[in-house]
Amino acid sequence: MLAYLLISVTENEQKVVDKILELPEIKEAHILFGEWDVIAKVNMDSPEGLSAFVMDKIRPIKEIKLTSTMIVAK
Repeated sequence: MLAYLLISVTENEQKVVDKILELPEIKEAHILFGEWDVIAKVNMDSPEGLSAFVMDKIRPIKEIKLTSTMIVAK
């Protein structure tokens, strides 16, 4: 299951990108201009696995203040 995470950070976007790229589930991560600071492409087996991944691995990163998850439909 393919999904994209939109991430808003408190500071240091590059540090967040570097941290999340260490996670094997993250396939790509890029710094953005605009409302969101970082976008990350993630591949998971299930919606439940995706939810656990975001809550357990992404949200605890101290520089991350907000996330939004978009699951690819097709």
